Amino acid sequence: MSTAAASTTGPRYLQPGWFTKNVFNRVVVWLTRLGVSVQGSRELRVRGRTSGEWRRTPVNLLEHGGRRYLVAPRGRTQWVRNLEAAGSGELRVGRRVETFHASPVADADKVDILRDYLHHWKWEVGVFFDGVGPDSTDAEIAEIAPRHPVFLIAQQ
Repeated sequence: MSTAAASTTGPRYLQPGWFTKNVFNRVVVWLTRLGVSVQGSRELRVRGRTSGEWRRTPVNLLEHGGRRYLVAPRGRTQWVRNLEAAGSGELRVGRRVETFHASPVADADKVDILRDYLHHWKWEVGVFFDGVGPDSTDAEIAEIAPRHPVFLIAQQ
């Protein structure tokens, strides 16, 4: 599975490889539509920033400190850019659809959130965090925080 950064100087974006895009993500979305949440997975639906069409992708919804977050392990991906533009979207599991508003989390506030996210899903997304894991120091996590957008999710 090859990944490539979109730019070495701009915001980080690791594109999914063929297997992830055409097999893994589709299987997770299919299971999620059936109502099977794989370790907290949801189908994220957000309007495209240019087309206005609904776009969907599997995400891991993190519950941390009584709040809910979406973390972008691959960086400033297409779903991140769409969510930044739209400010809202839908999270689905089976027939349950939740409309939400998303607020970006400041880099300085991400350390505990990223630590918890890695605690839950390092086995799945750890490769995108440059060797940083849930047992890393606060300074190590703070260093990679700007590369991983985080959104606070609130029901509309």
